[in-house]
Amino acid sequence: MIQTAILEIRAGTGGDEAGLFAADLYRMYARFAQRRGWAVREIDRNFAEITGESVFDTLKKESGVHRVQRIPRTERAGRIHTSTATVAVLPKVSSKEIEINPAHLKIDTFRASGHGGQNVQKVETAVRITHLPTGVTVACQDERSQIQNREKALEIIRAKIYQMLQDQQKTGVDQLRREQVGGAGRSEKIRTWNFPQDRITDHRFGVSVGNLEAVLDGNLDPLLEKIQKKH
Repeated sequence: MIQTAILEIRAGTGGDEAGLFAADLYRMYARFAQRRGWAVREIDRNFAEITGESVFDTLKKESGVHRVQRIPRTERAGRIHTSTATVAVLPKVSSKEIEINPAHLKIDTFRASGHGGQNVQKVETAVRITHLPTGVTVACQDERSQIQNREKALEIIRAKIYQMLQDQQKTGVDQLRREQVGGAGRSEKIRTWNFPQDRITDHRFGVSVGNLEAVLDGNLDPLLEKIQKKH
C-alpha cells in the first residue's frame, strides 16, 4: 500500500554535536528511502516527506529520542560525548480528511534567512502558522513564495492534528509529540548509537546490531528486521 509519512528530525541535548547527529539521521533515512525506491521531498530544514510502499508502517517505530555516543570531530582530547536527536513520524493527511477552520489559524510572515538568494532575503516569503486551539506552531521558509511555504506548513499541521485525533487520550498535539520524543534528554532514549563499540541498541525491544556506519549509510534493514521479529 502506497503511503506518505512526514518525518521530523530535530537536535536534542548536546549542542553542535546534537545538530550533526540530527543531520546524520536525516541522511540515513533519505538513503534508506532511496534504497527502497521511495520518493523523498524536503519540506523544511527539519521535515521531509517520504512516499512509497508501506512507508508509515515501516518507519513509525523510529519515533523517539535517539542517543549517540561518539568522539566529535571537534574534540581534541579524544573524549566520548553523549548527545541526542529526536525523531517523529507522522502520516500525511489531505485537507479532505482534516478540515481546519481558517479562523483558528494565526499566520505571520517574515523574511527568510539563510540560503535562497536575494529574492528570499528582501521579500517576506517565510510563513509561521499557529493553530490556536492546539497551540502547535510550524514555520516554513525554504520555498521562494509565501504561498508554497504556507502550504507546506499546513501539511505538517494537518498531520499533527490527525495524530492527535487518532488517540482520544491525548489532549493536544504538543502532548502527543512529547510522548513520542520526550524532552530530548539523554535518559529518554529509545535507541543508542554507540560508536566506540560499533553497536546500535534498541532499548524498547532489547535488540542490537553492529556495523553502525553501514546502518547510518541507509542500510536499516538488519535492525528493522530484528525489531519486527521481536515485536
